Amino acid sequence: MSDTPAIEPRDPASFVEMWAQILAQVLGEIAGSPLPVTVLPDAPPELTPASDSDLWIVAVCSGAVRGEMSLRIPATTTVRLAQIFMSEPASAANVTPEHREAVVELLRQVGGLAATALKSAWGEAQLHLDASPSAPSWTASLSSCLRLGEDASALLEIQLSAALAAALRAEKTDSVPAAANVEVPAAAPPSPPARPHDDKINLDLLLDVELAVTLRFGSRSLPLRDVLDLNPGAVLDLDRRVQEPVDMMLDGRVVARGDIVVVDGNYGLRITEVAPAGA
Repeated sequence: MSDTPAIEPRDPASFVEMWAQILAQVLGEIAGSPLPVTVLPDAPPELTPASDSDLWIVAVCSGAVRGEMSLRIPATTTVRLAQIFMSEPASAANVTPEHREAVVELLRQVGGLAATALKSAWGEAQLHLDASPSAPSWTASLSSCLRLGEDASALLEIQLSAALAAALRAEKTDSVPAAANVEVPAAAPPSPPARPHDDKINLDLLLDVELAVTLRFGSRSLPLRDVLDLNPGAVLDLDRRVQEPVDMMLDGRVVARGDIVVVDGNYGLRITEVAPAGA
């Protein structure tokens, strides 16, 4: 197999490029002919809006690189990827559970190779991929679109969480030189020996990362019929009293609690309690 282009380390965009190259490599080997995967700078008009027929896959990264990545795969792309993976002729078809399972397995193979490629620039890392029933709750820090071959309709969307983007920018403490390159591995490479790794992170590299926080005033479960009956003016009782503190949420976790105040005409939160680390 021909050498793949080198990738500069410590750059979230390079991680997406690496993912595209490995996906192209795997698809090309299965199909028996090259199938380039191109990273598009902007979402093209052919990329359909999110819908219930999309396949969502979430990758959770752990080890030297921590964070989340999501892939939104429209139904037409899901069918095309599945047909390649299952060596079926390309044809128009409705997406089936078998198509979805095939694409999840395909991307798990891509994730395994990506984890191997991460070692040279970021250290030992693991990627766990699985299908998700819906879009992730976290706000994307980086979004890109991948196109399969020259087919304008074969598109998928990839998003990185703020935590993953920050981890990819962080420099290892055993310092990889700035000119070092990440080599995309072959389809079944021998596992190189693990490099020593220090869990200490240079936090200065993370302090400017913007994180979206949410205030939770309370919640309530409703039967579907009640949801359908909602109309302007309806009032819902929540499970929290007015005098109780509200939750400040970060990536679905409570990080603090406090009282609602008004600051220059805007709502604000006076922190009264900070959740312990790791809670």
